[in-house]
Amino acid sequence: MYKKKFSTQELTLIGMLTAVLSVLSILQIPMPSGVPFTLQTFAVALCGYVLGYRKGMFCILLYLLIGFVGLPVFTGMTAGIGKLFGFTGGFLYGFLVLAGLCGTGTRCRNGILSISAGIAGLLIFHLLGAVHYSVVASCGLAQALFLVSLPYLLKDLLSVLGAYLVSVTVRRICARAGVVL
Repeated sequence: MYKKKFSTQELTLIGMLTAVLSVLSILQIPMPSGVPFTLQTFAVALCGYVLGYRKGMFCILLYLLIGFVGLPVFTGMTAGIGKLFGFTGGFLYGFLVLAGLCGTGTRCRNGILSISAGIAGLLIFHLLGAVHYSVVASCGLAQALFLVSLPYLLKDLLSVLGAYLVSVTVRRICARAGVVL
């Protein structure tokens, strides 16, 4: 089976969106639960919506790899594989699901279905984060959902919607410039 390689244009977009995700991850508002408010959800959804399923997930894998090898791109300019086992680890691997479902939503060419796919990814992302948090913090799932999901849900829903709207414009500009996504 033939595997299509990424073009220079695609790699440039992946790199640019990885940089956007890295910057929006550093900016944070700390919370007592250990899970800060950031614009990561917006950036992850944007990666999926702009790049599609395959390239969007590659962008997130690149971001995670950069952070795991020690470049401070995670919240609060932190890094390291240990972040995967901390309070926010479930959200880190949940980014793959969120970007993947947002990217899958772009295939249907219907705004409502695209946003619905993103919201489904967001709900799974929140569940993965809460389950991981409940294990690490030794608390019940209901308490974890209350601490690390519920306070962020409205912001994250608006982030997915906003990312979709921004991606429509970015994809249109890319199409006019001859960049095939």
